[in-house]
Amino acid sequence: MSKHFFDYDDGDFAHTISDNMAIDSDGNMLMRMGDNMAMDMDSGELHIISSWDNEDDDD
Repeated sequence: MSKHFFDYDDGDFAHTISDNMAIDSDGNMLMRMGDNMAMDMDSGELHIISSWDNEDDDD
């Protein structure tokens, strides 16, 4: 299940840990808000990301 994507705001990669949660290379938790947006759970800031594809889209 672990996929990765690029966080353009932080300039680092993040790895999914569930369908809606990820952790970046700095240890920050991110929650999926859409295919190209995630919210930093510590600061509440919205981040633009490369792509957080839904697992169901593979069908």
